[in-house]
Amino acid sequence: QVQLVESGGGSVQAGGSLRLSCAASGYTYSSYCMGWFRQAPGKEREGVAAICPGGSSAYYGDSVKGRFTISQDNAKNTLTLQMNSLKPEDTAMYYCAAARRAISSWKFHYEYNYWGQGTQVTVSS
Repeated sequence: QVQLVESGGGSVQAGGSLRLSCAASGYTYSSYCMGWFRQAPGKEREGVAAICPGGSSAYYGDSVKGRFTISQDNAKNTLTLQMNSLKPEDTAMYYCAAARRAISSWKFHYEYNYWGQGTQVTVSS
């Protein structure tokens, strides 16, 4: 049984940094895409970043490019999202997600089969 558990969310002022982690069990990190999504109240779930087979390809949403970095540690079964220069519009619940097959686009949340429970990120101005 696959289980994803996020940690590292919290409250920070604009311009600050947070580091989110996703610990996985029952899942082989290097097989398929894993990603981070976020959802703010009243908005659709948005793809933030993803890393795909072998860890060689990383993808980012336009709104986070240059500020966020996704990485994975296969030995520790951990997916990480380093978030720098945070803005109030980054405030949302952040979810870790994993696919169990090849996907057509990392941005589509419905392509992912496993989800964590989410961790809240709040950025104040």
